[in-house]
Amino acid sequence: MKTRLSHSILFCITIMVWCTGVGMAQTGASREPKPEEILPQFRPPHPANKVEERYFNIDQKRKTADMFGEDALPRSREFKRIDSTYYVGWLFEGSYKYNHSADYLGYKSAIYPLERALQLCEHDYAKALATRTDDVRVYFPIYKIQIDYTVIANYLMNCYSNTDQPEKTFQLLRRALHWNFQNQFSMDAYNYMAWTVHRNRFYTHDKYSFLKNSIDENEKLAGRYLDSAMRMIQKNIPLNEKFQPSVAENERQGVYHYRNILYSYAFNIDSAMHYFNLMKKAGRLPHNNFATFRAVCGDFRTAEAEYKIAAGSDAGDKRLQEWAYYTTILNIYKAKPKNAAGLSRGMIRAAGTTPGYGWYNIALSRSLLYDGQTAEAQKYADRAADFKEVHIGTTLGQSHYEFSVQLLKLIGKEQERSMLQFENRNWWYNPKILASMSARLSENYLQQFLIINQFAQNPERDRVIYKLFSNESTVSWDEVWYLIHDFSTKFFVKRFETEAATDKRPHVVKYFKLFTARLKMQQGKYAEAKRELDALTRITDIDPDYEKLFMARLYQAEAECAKEQKKPNEQNDWMYKLYITYPQLVPFTGLPMNMTLHIGGDADKKVIERLKACNINWVTNSSIPSPGVYIAFSEGKNKQKNITYYVVDRNGKYLVNKQTFSWKNAEEAGTALAYRLFDVGGNEIEEGKKE
Repeated sequence: MKTRLSHSILFCITIMVWCTGVGMAQTGASREPKPEEILPQFRPPHPANKVEERYFNIDQKRKTADMFGEDALPRSREFKRIDSTYYVGWLFEGSYKYNHSADYLGYKSAIYPLERALQLCEHDYAKALATRTDDVRVYFPIYKIQIDYTVIANYLMNCYSNTDQPEKTFQLLRRALHWNFQNQFSMDAYNYMAWTVHRNRFYTHDKYSFLKNSIDENEKLAGRYLDSAMRMIQKNIPLNEKFQPSVAENERQGVYHYRNILYSYAFNIDSAMHYFNLMKKAGRLPHNNFATFRAVCGDFRTAEAEYKIAAGSDAGDKRLQEWAYYTTILNIYKAKPKNAAGLSRGMIRAAGTTPGYGWYNIALSRSLLYDGQTAEAQKYADRAADFKEVHIGTTLGQSHYEFSVQLLKLIGKEQERSMLQFENRNWWYNPKILASMSARLSENYLQQFLIINQFAQNPERDRVIYKLFSNESTVSWDEVWYLIHDFSTKFFVKRFETEAATDKRPHVVKYFKLFTARLKMQQGKYAEAKRELDALTRITDIDPDYEKLFMARLYQAEAECAKEQKKPNEQNDWMYKLYITYPQLVPFTGLPMNMTLHIGGDADKKVIERLKACNINWVTNSSIPSPGVYIAFSEGKNKQKNITYYVVDRNGKYLVNKQTFSWKNAEEAGTALAYRLFDVGGNEIEEGKKE
């Protein structure tokens, strides 16, 4: 969940105010105050000639200098040569380094000039910073100093936060709060105190002095800081209403933004929606956060639309683009893992090795897993594990990152074992394959053990993982199954039954029920599970476009039940529905798929033999529901051997589009062809391109 949207809105207001004179243009005051216009009590403790030198040689030049552009660094050197005791030169240096930072070292290097700027500003202008007044003649000569201070403090706060120094972050916020500004500009300290507490909520007072000793206590503390922010806004109205009347409403929107974060985290759906509506009415809706909130509520269609809007506002930002990461998960829900992979690759190219790069590799690994490309997925999971991600402007931290990587590795290991079954239909007769499966099973249990040990120390598991959908979750609901299905089945059955009965999100309840039914199958209670699964197939609360993964897992469970209850006709029907809905999942279910085979061209016998050795039932009986497979062998330029293939449903509609690949080794070609018939691999689709 992001924080920066609220900050960026307020920061834009700050810059507009800086340029226009806090709405005081009607007074003729939208210009830089001359030294003699500043009241004596606000002038810095320096000789008059030094103050005038600052005005003519720094302040006047600053009017045409862009503190946020490429010219900021040489300007900072010039200003410091003129007067190194004036905060402006240090501000320009800190601003340049901050705005050009993309990793730990970059933000670290920006800290010193910003600390220096803050110290010098406080030394020279303490009285100006502490002034609160409703007299425009008093306020005008000093308000730009207050703006500068909040910009410096905001940048420094983010540098501390981005270099994992929350204790210093909180100390800085208290320091900024000391000045009691009547207009918060870029430093709404109470909001950021709430954010800092929330971001570190799973720690205790022993680790960070500003925290309480449990998540609940920390969340209540964060809420109290937001209450204090609202009281401060109300207190400042009499001072601001004469010449900057919009301040109160602007600052209220900032508080609403952080209330959304806290209420969404607490699954207080009605309250969160109330504040989202207030922000929407004011034209300040944080689209990324609202999209995540809607996804948590199971409204994936709205979530995708809001992420698309967020994509436009986040362009060029050097941090994780949450809209992109979570859109890949929505694509997986839509049975479009190739779209997800294409988007992930595009984000990796755009990000380089800046913040977000590791997350995009996680997203790509997940996308490839759901596209059945297990070995390729492992490569990107390893790449994410080896990358030092910097978690900027988000509540998603290193623990979320590591958990996501390890869970994907677990899924990869389970898929490797399933691949041996799929590639060798008579695997139970093959000692070599049995030995390989045994080794994979041992690796699988070891990976599960590592995750469970890590997971046991996570105080958020009840709120983030077992809830299946959460603001702070970085994995899909389906991935949670791989974590829990081999452990304490009785505990999880009770847990998910309780969630299904008590959760206030109507679109999410069916997911808990699906988990409960599948867990009962693990217990051998197939008749009971079957009744619950049948009830789920009859509900109308399923979005056929955005919940295909749910439908596929439901059909898979029905097929597994039918197999155990020895109902082959039902099993055939459910497997056909599963294939039509999400073909990439089928090779990893352990269940054979019925298909009809049509071969054209001069077929290579060895390729066909290897294909038929895979776990596919090749049928000729037209009464058995089965997709039609069409394969053609041909020879290209330089005697290159090609295979063209496609798959259609019983009505002739393409399920796997026509594609061609070249081959040399018959064994490898036959295995690759078997996967491709389930749409595994092949051409990826980037977001925005025509399918």
